[in-house]
Amino acid sequence: MKIWALLNCGALFFKSKNMTDENKEELRPTKMRGVVFPKAKYGVIAAIIIIVVVNLIYYKDFLKTLLS
Repeated sequence: MKIWALLNCGALFFKSKNMTDENKEELRPTKMRGVVFPKAKYGVIAAIIIIVVVNLIYYKDFLKTLLS
């Protein structure tokens, strides 16, 4: 009887593990599964570059007077 209970507990563990793996696969819609997203670090680098460039354009007159 104890062996049967252990086998049932093991079967439940593996079944729940497989169910969670299947749920992880289906988080994205089917049309989005083929889309490759860039890593987050590239987004951070791009954001910093954009902020610096916009600030240089916005404050170019101030920077000219500062350097002259």
